[in-house]
Amino acid sequence: MTSATPTSSTNLRRTIRPIGAAALHGIVFVDNKLIAIDPVKGHLLQIDPTNDNTTIINPHATFEFVDVTGISWWENTLWLARENTVYFCQLNDFKLQEFVTLPYPANGIAVWASTVYVTCQKTGYILIFDRETKRQITQFYAPGVGVENITVRDEELWVCDTTEQSVYCLERATGDIKFSVLTPFASPTGIAFYAHQGGETLYVAYADEEAYIRDNPNADPSHELTYRDRTFVHPLYYYYNSNEHYALSNGYLLEMIYAEEIAPLEDVHALKQVEWRIALPAETDRQKVKHVEPIGLPFTEEVVEGQRVAVFKFDSLQPSERHIFGWRALIEVRGIKYRLTPRDVEDLPNLSTEFQSRYLVDDDELAMDQLIVRRAAKEAIGTETNLLRKAYKIRNYVYDELSYGIKPHIDTPDVVLDRGIGSCGEYVGVLLALLRLNGIACRTIGRYKCPPYAEQRGVPLQPDFNHVWLEFYVPGLDKWLPMESNPDDVVENGPYPSRFFMGLAWYHIEIGKGISFETITSKGLPLEEISLGDIAINHIRFTIFEELPPL
Repeated sequence: MTSATPTSSTNLRRTIRPIGAAALHGIVFVDNKLIAIDPVKGHLLQIDPTNDNTTIINPHATFEFVDVTGISWWENTLWLARENTVYFCQLNDFKLQEFVTLPYPANGIAVWASTVYVTCQKTGYILIFDRETKRQITQFYAPGVGVENITVRDEELWVCDTTEQSVYCLERATGDIKFSVLTPFASPTGIAFYAHQGGETLYVAYADEEAYIRDNPNADPSHELTYRDRTFVHPLYYYYNSNEHYALSNGYLLEMIYAEEIAPLEDVHALKQVEWRIALPAETDRQKVKHVEPIGLPFTEEVVEGQRVAVFKFDSLQPSERHIFGWRALIEVRGIKYRLTPRDVEDLPNLSTEFQSRYLVDDDELAMDQLIVRRAAKEAIGTETNLLRKAYKIRNYVYDELSYGIKPHIDTPDVVLDRGIGSCGEYVGVLLALLRLNGIACRTIGRYKCPPYAEQRGVPLQPDFNHVWLEFYVPGLDKWLPMESNPDDVVENGPYPSRFFMGLAWYHIEIGKGISFETITSKGLPLEEISLGDIAINHIRFTIFEELPPL
């Protein structure tokens, strides 16, 4: 078991926001100061991590540092990667000396003793050179599919990947992945450890753009949507549980409110003996429910297939009657990434009869008897027999076949496959059908994601859409593993990131594993002729209170 050991000082757990920076990429710590490169401006910055005080330390050599994306520090020498070439120089003169030139762009660099590590997205490898001879010694597979930066700590390589939204811990001798964690923010671009009295803190740099509303006095109306650079450095906390095959990362204490407002689109007949059920947040490896209370009206609790459900009861609901009711939950959420390899799932026992009857059947209009769906299930896996590889190939097959698009209703998988466009719910339907036809037990999960703005504390946040994903089951290990529906389908024909294959970010809220999120019954029977959207408006609100301390 491995974990980060942050200092007790609050100053060393703060977000570092350098002054005047457009985009930070490579970062290192030298003598308690953060050294960072801004490749847009060519500024090599020295930043005080306690107060953001920022100094340009190459004021007469900024042109030479434009497009530098990776830096490293070893024995009073600065190493840097710019375009296809790796250079080194001294901080007192900034005269760049060429170390090696690659056929493709060098993205990140780390130096440890006599070894130089260079990441190169174009080749898909971490290239390893001897510092004295400048010859390439070997190479390791890059752990992700995006642009990567790198640092070294003792016998480990630590790699961040912009597209994967992940940090990987690799064995320095072999390049094997020990574990990985999801970062709390998108687009990580630099990584470094900061050694201090309290231990070590891992910092990650981020660089992207954010949308904002600009007040333009020359326009009418004056408010317009535009974008601005956003870059900062934030501590990354992690906890690796090797026995349970997962790693946790930064978490947040947040409040979620889900409420229904009865407001029929048109008059409906009176409903008698109504029971309105709304699933409650689940307890999982990454999500802890601290408190739940009712909103508007009281509820009783039921447990359905191991999931907590709030039950609101009405003797009758008249056409003119109006109510607001729901629940408020205080939840601790963290990022999680499971680490299983195909070798871990060899020689698995057969699914139990109970699981076969519950999780291998067409119980939700999955069109598993349709030829187009059965053909897709066969094409997706080919001759593969390993459960993990089958699940991964099915996910990639669905990403190859579908493009994302929002629709007002959910079509069955046969229609979706024929059309080639699907919403998140339709992605899930196709994935469920193909997994189940290939003997992999699976179920739906999700419903909402907190807007991923971790820095906006104490401000009510409202999601734009609901969301759904799924879990697949590994017998023998008795584990349900998450698989996102569509968010990893980010590029045409791949390679696709795997950040949310066996992983969830902190902003995923797990509700109703394998059960309906919300149902209504009248006199004990489901209301089939009336949809929820015809009689009620839902209100969803999140409030982020604080970042959780490291485990």
